Amino acid sequence: MTVAQKPDAKEIAAKARARGAFTYVLDGTALTDKTATLDAIAELLRFPAYFGRNLDALYDCLTDLSWLPVGEHVLIWIGSDVLKQADPRSYLAVHSVLSDAQRALAPGGDRADSRRLTVLLADS
Repeated sequence: MTVAQKPDAKEIAAKARARGAFTYVLDGTALTDKTATLDAIAELLRFPAYFGRNLDALYDCLTDLSWLPVGEHVLIWIGSDVLKQADPRSYLAVHSVLSDAQRALAPGGDRADSRRLTVLLADS
């Protein structure tokens, strides 16, 4: 029997940077509600002041990213399981928005441009 190892955020970030991506590590170990999680993502990705602090605004900003350099942007969420345990409904909502935004910016996505978003959860 093989025990799966917890993904190493530093290794994930190093691999992303090696391919030219911009990396952002979200420390979710103290994020126990939706508002704190949205604020942490907004601060990390330097969202504009007009960010509305709700799920629709999160999607809009994640699928824009025009204030960030052209290229791939990798968001590595460490400790997402903390929100999942504390507030499963909010976790699912935020996770869904992150997934939808990643798909929208993927090649062939409905908002594909010169910026791409990759979201990785560094939990077991």
